Amino acid sequence: MGALLLAAPSPAAAFPRPKVASPDATVLARGATCKTVDSCREAVELWCGGYSRADGDHDGIPCENVCHSREQVQEIQSEIGCE
Repeated sequence: MGALLLAAPSPAAAFPRPKVASPDATVLARGATCKTVDSCREAVELWCGGYSRADGDHDGIPCENVCHSREQVQEIQSEIGCE
């Protein structure tokens, strides 16, 4: 019998992209990226709406050019209904 190898969880598993109750399609529709968002709120909406590249280092903080702490991101997530 062969040995069963279990892979270690990826860094992305620590802070998976959250799910949003109703994503703000406006941010995604205008082709936003981290370079084009003006606020952390827009960055979180972008991330929750499906733009996984917003948190490229998987630390739970999208678009670090405008979002500076996990606490700031969590506050916005709770305001907009992003789990």
